[in-house]
Amino acid sequence: MTTKPADPVGATRPAASSAPSKAPLPPDLTFEMRFTSTPRGARLARRLAAVRLDAGGVPYGTDPHDAIVLIVAELTSNAVRHGHVPGRDFLLRLHAAPDGRTVRVEVTDTRAERHPRRPAAPEDAAGPEEAGRGLLLVSRLAARWDWHPCPDGPGKTVWAEYAFPARSRR
Repeated sequence: MTTKPADPVGATRPAASSAPSKAPLPPDLTFEMRFTSTPRGARLARRLAAVRLDAGGVPYGTDPHDAIVLIVAELTSNAVRHGHVPGRDFLLRLHAAPDGRTVRVEVTDTRAERHPRRPAAPEDAAGPEEAGRGLLLVSRLAARWDWHPCPDGPGKTVWAEYAFPARSRR
């Protein structure tokens, strides 16, 4: 017989950790997977990235974890919204630098003719729309970001690098 946990949400969600870990980020933290170019694919990519980051030493509930997951969410959402080609997937890749100080997020889609533009500052944007702010968020959270055409086929890769704060590293 099984018993029902007192807190069903806490039973399925890892405990949040606000204390930074002292161990360096493992340099072999790499995650790469193709996802369907749909909102569901973007959501799954975000969730799997969150799990892989936690398993790789960037715990749930920490500022770095939340920032990297938000970067993944914005880039995968853009790949679905602006880079969608029927019948083609997008590729998500997370990779920690060998020194463990940065995590690079790369999202590759197959639409070569639609390039990301540098976001306007909020005060420069016209109207109170909520859409169109994804790359602005990425530019504020990431140490740097850019895009490049795919060398081995149609499409482009949009990437962002998150740098851990020097003091806590996570």
